[in-house]
Amino acid sequence: MNNKEQEESKELQVEALLATPYWVIDILPKQVPADSPGQFFAVEEYFLKEKQLAEIKQKHIDVILKLNCYRQLRLDGETAVNPSPEHVAEEVRNRYLCIFVDDAMILSEPDETHMTIFNPDEKLLKLIVPIAASEGLFVWKPADQGSAAESEAKKNDGSE
Repeated sequence: MNNKEQEESKELQVEALLATPYWVIDILPKQVPADSPGQFFAVEEYFLKEKQLAEIKQKHIDVILKLNCYRQLRLDGETAVNPSPEHVAEEVRNRYLCIFVDDAMILSEPDETHMTIFNPDEKLLKLIVPIAASEGLFVWKPADQGSAAESEAKKNDGSE
């Protein structure tokens, strides 16, 4: 397979993963309802300011690096497995990044307060939930993915 074919194959892999069930790794414990009486957009704007966003991105980096203690990972556009922690941190801070872990993918964007994990299996979710919690982050499944979201969320927060 030549380089162009390899790139096309990787793009297809990303597209396929983007169509799978996903979970959000976030500063908020659950999705904010559209009719919430709060001020989500004002609060989000506050967290997107440079100092606050840098602190959140560090938490994202720490989650990824802690996960890498247990699982191999690879960054999109790179062939190296388990790149250095410094390289992972730099990439998370500076670019739109797909991080491949087993058959799952974590999507990190430098200007977002959350990450998204696509296609995680049960073992990966059971690992990532306490890792995220150790950084003060939450893992939840968006409501737009059907009724299974509620039962899965209950399993992960211990309320079931």
